[in-house]
Amino acid sequence: MSSRYVVLVTVCLLAIVLVLAMQLKASQQQHQWQKEVEIQSTGVTYLERKVEAPIQPLPVVEQYDIAWARLGKALFKSPLLSADNTVSCASCHDLYNGGDDGFSVSVGIKQQLGERNSPTVFNSVLNFRQFWDGRSPNLEAQTPEPIHNPIEMGSNWQDIIKKLKAQPGFVKSFNAVSKEGVTTENIIKAIVAFEASLISQNSPIDAFLLGNTSALSTQQQRGYEKFVSYGCVTCHQGRNIGGNLYQKVGRLDRVPSHLLDDVGRFALTQNPQDKFVFKVPSLRNVALTAPYFHNGSVDNLSDAIRIMAKGQLGLDLSDEDVADIEALLQAFTGELPRSLAE
Repeated sequence: MSSRYVVLVTVCLLAIVLVLAMQLKASQQQHQWQKEVEIQSTGVTYLERKVEAPIQPLPVVEQYDIAWARLGKALFKSPLLSADNTVSCASCHDLYNGGDDGFSVSVGIKQQLGERNSPTVFNSVLNFRQFWDGRSPNLEAQTPEPIHNPIEMGSNWQDIIKKLKAQPGFVKSFNAVSKEGVTTENIIKAIVAFEASLISQNSPIDAFLLGNTSALSTQQQRGYEKFVSYGCVTCHQGRNIGGNLYQKVGRLDRVPSHLLDDVGRFALTQNPQDKFVFKVPSLRNVALTAPYFHNGSVDNLSDAIRIMAKGQLGLDLSDEDVADIEALLQAFTGELPRSLAE
């Protein structure tokens, strides 16, 4: 027996042992709650819940700084952050209706139309990047962009700080959380503290993943089996059921032409491989966030399911398949984040 053969066999055995050890560790962690600090700058702490499945339950907000979050909520809802005092963050991200605005593209100052569909703000802290093209690495970097965008809010920090300092309520709230008072850094910190607390609660899919088999109907369970076996989880998995990778909108010869009106990340990177590539959207609360896709060109879930099945997976789904998967997607809807009630 040659030494080369012995080395090869040894390497293979070590690889098998490593895989088995990882699987054992994963099985030991099933349904285990793990404490994990996600956002250092905002003091938000989550309890992470892990299961052996491609889709993971959302973490639970264990604690957050209520004073910072309340200030952030007030800023989120304030039109003072826009140049003409007509647009707030909540104008495009309705906190009580899915976290988006229900339009194909949003309306900014002077009734200007944006270029892409507004994603939900709920669970956005869990996305690996922000915006459809992923141009911002986190919420801290994302927050200033719509404020400075001339089509969206069209403002600047100097004017915003001046307006906020003229409001005794805001001055009092800022001074209560920071000796520096109203500053650019504190505005961003407060908004991010609020957004980082916006984790949906108690969705049927999470209850099912955590062992409550009756949380999903028979049809929804069929939909879950198809969602996994057909390959939907290739892109839509993890805690946010998406939001954690980039993907081309689909095979260009299989997707409708109205989805090819935007070159996606290519406009940012100028890399030909990024043409028609976008961040995969989260499917959390997807039943509440129509219309769909980067340009909001698809009005209902059943059409979106058929388009993705054909464009990404090469599948022509039956009416029953579509109905089952759509029923599952309804189970991705969670209750409002607790910070909206506190």
